[in-house]
Amino acid sequence: MTDGATALMAQAQASAQYGTQNNMAARMNSLTDGHIKTEAEARKAGEEFESMFLGQMLSHMFAGIETNEMFGGGHGETMMRSMLVDEYAKEMTRAGGIGIADAVTREILKIQEG
Repeated sequence: MTDGATALMAQAQASAQYGTQNNMAARMNSLTDGHIKTEAEARKAGEEFESMFLGQMLSHMFAGIETNEMFGGGHGETMMRSMLVDEYAKEMTRAGGIGIADAVTREILKIQEG
């Protein structure tokens, strides 16, 4: 890969990561802005929080893995990896997660009660 292409890929990856962080900040603000009125909304917020947390943990796990040109790889795989990691996190949460959603839901409901 030429130096120009490498620099372009690095810039694209940084831009994708920056977009993910901004999206996460916006989602966090929506969870804490007081618009949660029902237990179902609190549960959904807890699940979204757990999904965001798992996504961050998984993204660090995949950070050092290079793409394999023989089995796909390339720029497309590099750019789509963050979306794949987000889907892994959502599926892990749907399958029961690691218990963060339950704890967050309880805390939201406790704050609303008192």
